[in-house]
Amino acid sequence: MTPRPFVRSRSLESLRNETFDLVVVGGGVTGAGVALDASSRGLRVALVERDDIASGTSSKSSKLVHGGLRYLQQGEIGLVYEALAERQRLLQNAPHLVRPLPFLIPMFGRDGVIPAKIARLLGSAMWGYDLTGGLRIGKVHQRLTHDEALEYMPTLPSQRLVSAYLYYDAAADDARLVLTLLRTAALEYGATVANRVAAAGLSKDAGGRVNGLVVCADGEEFTIRTHSVVNAAGVWSDDVRAMDEGTHPESIRPAKGIHITVPWHKVRNTVAAVIPVPKDRRSVFVVPQGEFTYIGTTDTDYDGPIDDPQCTPEDVDYLLGAINGAIEGHLTTRDIVGTWAGLRPLVKDATSNRTADLSRRHKVTPSPSGVVTITGGKLTTYREMAADTVDEVVELLGPLDHPVSRRSLTKKLRLRGAKGFEDEARRDAHLAERYGGEAGEVRALVADDPSLGEALVPGLPYLRAEAVYAARHEMVRTLDDVLTRRTRARLLARDATADAAPAVAALLAPELGWDEAEQQRQVHGFQVAVAHEREAADLPRSIPEVTHCG
Repeated sequence: MTPRPFVRSRSLESLRNETFDLVVVGGGVTGAGVALDASSRGLRVALVERDDIASGTSSKSSKLVHGGLRYLQQGEIGLVYEALAERQRLLQNAPHLVRPLPFLIPMFGRDGVIPAKIARLLGSAMWGYDLTGGLRIGKVHQRLTHDEALEYMPTLPSQRLVSAYLYYDAAADDARLVLTLLRTAALEYGATVANRVAAAGLSKDAGGRVNGLVVCADGEEFTIRTHSVVNAAGVWSDDVRAMDEGTHPESIRPAKGIHITVPWHKVRNTVAAVIPVPKDRRSVFVVPQGEFTYIGTTDTDYDGPIDDPQCTPEDVDYLLGAINGAIEGHLTTRDIVGTWAGLRPLVKDATSNRTADLSRRHKVTPSPSGVVTITGGKLTTYREMAADTVDEVVELLGPLDHPVSRRSLTKKLRLRGAKGFEDEARRDAHLAERYGGEAGEVRALVADDPSLGEALVPGLPYLRAEAVYAARHEMVRTLDDVLTRRTRARLLARDATADAAPAVAALLAPELGWDEAEQQRQVHGFQVAVAHEREAADLPRSIPEVTHCG
């Protein structure tokens, strides 16, 4: 199909005037995966997102691409095998966005002895992980001595530490992965993508088949003509199903996950770590991110407003208790420089009361009207989820008047930016790991205007040029889009980012056509949201003492 510019105004024009085989509702990783899978097969595809790209769950994950050791321990061997296969595909198809990451599992004991049962369980889990797909990354787990473990994380409590395991998984910037999937679908395969377009209803023909999606954009309501709809709305998917079915199905069980960010020198972990939570059956990740370390996640039932999940004081206490139980020293709320909270759209299971025990397998549910709902799953397995969903859509649509592949083509489909990544990495690792082969376009902005090479937020690695690039090429509409998702400044340094907001708004103003009043409105809205986030967790204002973040 003819590539389309990744420009919202052009996308809205297409949504009004064209007829699509498929419209995807939801701009998270699942919807983005569906848009790419379908468009690469030859389907005429549109995707609409009510808010911003990846603004829901898909920008608030643990940012890991992994099989999940605990799923192996729960007997989900097939799920782990599939996830590790998908991890390998992402490492090959998006090397600029997904990187291998070592993980440390410290083992604590009394008098230098680990309980035999725990030692056996961990040893079996390590071999099981390697055999179900960990070997694909080219490394096997290692058993570390006490001193070797301390070299990776010197803040571990030396008196209680006995030994450790080291194994390998991968990490990714979740929001940029979603953005890149959508840019690949649009720029390479002709998909139409638009953010801030809210689904409002369905139109159907006399036989009850979907023939349109009613949407609201910029205060206007119109109908997108389509032959089918994919509901990839995550925790909001029951709302979309209600448009089709007339009743709210209550099939989703949201689980809240939260993370906190602290200065790296407080933890000094050179690799990620998996640490047990005292007096709990769960563990949390401790992941280095340049001059910062983030800690999470929780996994708790949630029954609050799904549009605004927040980190609470209880959440903070839980994660501080976890990290303080595994390091020498003591972190407090004054050390927390960022937080984020998100909801996982788990599928309800009458057999379990614990969200941590619910399967992360996905479920594809077609309706007779031509609406296909995809729920469950996780970030790592988005491609397989998308392929299964589009298989169902192709079956529902039947023969079309243009060529369409009946099978998915994405197993070896390299994402935009993968080509040329290695060359760009030799020039500038920071830009290469965010833009891949397109990093030269950001560097060119700096060459034209050296002031764009300055820091966007003091103490963070992002350049002013990245905000300008985002405004021109990444469908930015608000200050929050730039500071929370196109960059991760707010997650790493909440209050420093809020302080930088006026300067960033002034930089974006000529790109987005903002007058002085709109700049002030954008800054006020962002700073109010940041203050709400901080106050919801009962945290003091904090500015990190850092000079660089990789």
